[in-house]
Parts: sequence; C-alpha cells; structure tokens
Amino acid sequence: MSEADTPNQPAKKGWRKGRKKTLAAVAAAALTVGTMGVVGLTTSTASADDSVRGIDVSGHQGNVDWGQVSDAGYDFAYVKATEGTDFKSDSFAQQYNGSYDAGMIRGAYHFALPNNSSGAAQAEHFAANGGGWSADDQTLPGVLDIETNPYSGDQCYGLSQGAMVDWIKDFSDTYHAKTKRYPVIYTTASWWSSCTGGSDAFAETNPVWTAHWGVDQPDVPAGFPAWSFWQHTDSADVPGVDGPSDANVWNGSKERLVAMANGE
Repeated sequence: MSEADTPNQPAKKGWRKGRKKTLAAVAAAALTVGTMGVVGLTTSTASADDSVRGIDVSGHQGNVDWGQVSDAGYDFAYVKATEGTDFKSDSFAQQYNGSYDAGMIRGAYHFALPNNSSGAAQAEHFAANGGGWSADDQTLPGVLDIETNPYSGDQCYGLSQGAMVDWIKDFSDTYHAKTKRYPVIYTTASWWSSCTGGSDAFAETNPVWTAHWGVDQPDVPAGFPAWSFWQHTDSADVPGVDGPSDANVWNGSKERLVAMANGE
C-alpha cells in the first residue's frame, strides 16, 4: 500500500525494491470468499493483456478522476479508510464514492497498527468509518493491511508470532461479526513468514492479497493455497491519478470478482 498517512514518518522498508509496470502471464488458483468462508477455488490465468486490473489509493493521491481511471481499463479499486483507532483518511469519501459512481468495484482498507490497540478495537473503528460491506455488485470486503511497521525498525510491532496471529484473528473475527464478511489480508510473503511463522489459520476464511514487485509470478504467503489479488508495482502511471500509483490484478474473471464482491 502507500506509505502511512501520518505526517513526517519514514517510508516502508525492506520489500519495496523491485518495480515493474507490466505483468507476465501467471497461472494460479483464485480464492473466492463468501459470507461463511471459502466457497470455491477457480483456475485462472492473469496476464498484462487480459487480466482484471485495479489500483489502490490513499490520501497521498488526493482527489482522483475516476472516470479516467475506469476508461483506462481499471475495474476495481481499494481505498484507504482508516489506520489504528483514531485516523480516517480525508480523501476517503471522494475516492470511495467516486470509484463507485464511475462503475468500478471498490472496497476499503485499514492499515493495521498491532502495537496500538487490540485487533477488535481497530476492526470496530474500520467498520464504523468506511469499512462496511453490502451485496450490491460493487462493494468488496474490507482489507486488513498488515505489513512491516513503517514507524520503527521492529517489523513485527513487538509481537511474537503467536501473538500476531491472535491479533489478526481478533481483527478478522470482529470484522466478520460486524459485516458478515471476512477481510482480505494484504501482506507480503516475507513479512508473513517472519511475523506469523507462515500461519495457515486464515487459509479457509480470508483471501490473501500479496505484494510482490518486479517478478513474473508473486510469492504466495505461506499457509495460503493461492493469491486472490496481486500488487505488482507501486509506480504505475494511471490516468486520472496524480503521481505514481499502486497497481494490482485480480486472479480470475470479472464475473468472479463480482461474485466475490457479493459473497458468492
């Protein structure tokens, strides 16, 4: 995702190295998640030419011209809503509602600060401030953005692997209780291995969104059977977006993305 929105903080470290604006062909199984968990695995091939493409944005991008984004062939967007328990993006309403009005499938994401408060408290803050869900063909389940701590050198926020898994489960279960959907988990394979020990505790409930730049095929975080979303670059030139943007691909057809959005 984009760097945290709190002013005067360092950018994320470590995994943000490779950068690539195009996707090579990949073949994998795409997770589709319903109201009660995983409902199917479908084989798909995502490529630069025919993949279902999307972007993710935060306050760093400001107002976005979503008509231009949609016209450029992007089908979905994830928008930063919240961070911790006391931050809500000032750009959220324009980005979230604007992408919907342009006919895109969109969802919200929460930047986790596991050393700040409980997973339940952050899930409640997220659900109450943009992270809701409805089965309307255009609303994706919310995302838990859990990755290297951008505010200190302790990438795991001072938590043990077991405590981190418990924190994520607290967030996931609370979000599910609020919305009837399990959140997508955005992370990297390296962070997931280091900070959760490659936990498979979420393989049957939560789709995974993996960030891996500059490669032909992304690494899937250990414990998950396949990736559902892949963030393949942070430097895409997207019409309608001010400056470089994170770009993503969905591992399946447009029809499957709509079904996933509806919890089918």
